[in-house]
Amino acid sequence: KQKKKKKTTIQASETGAYLLKVEREQVMKHPVDVHVGKRIRHRRWLVGMTQQQLAESVGIKFQQIQKYETGMNRVSASRLWDIASSLSVPVSFFFEGLDAEAQTASPEPSAEVPLDILKDKEALDLIRSYYAIPETQRRRLFELARVLSDVA
Repeated sequence: KQKKKKKTTIQASETGAYLLKVEREQVMKHPVDVHVGKRIRHRRWLVGMTQQQLAESVGIKFQQIQKYETGMNRVSASRLWDIASSLSVPVSFFFEGLDAEAQTASPEPSAEVPLDILKDKEALDLIRSYYAIPETQRRRLFELARVLSDVA
């Protein structure tokens, strides 16, 4: 995806008046910014937080969170620190999977599991519900799921 960057120039016209000329040029989003933005969105969804709530917790407008999540704007180190704190994860969380994403040739992905499982809203809801279960029951559910997947 690309965003448009404005290039403004001032030119003198034949009559001596000045014209303001605005051109738009295509600018590529950096893959790391896109990856970090996706990880912010996924974690925010996982904890059930809205963009507005996250924005308020770090002291910015929700539109800025939108821009971070799409990779439109780069997240500064201090802002990423604040976001990580608000989402209860280490800063390194936002960079996890970056090396794997950069590798274009993957060794035959499974047909049953999407490459980016966190893009699936149902999977996120399942994960959120799973972690809402008390730990002892969650372990039992995990073992049940493991047994059922071995049978299938």
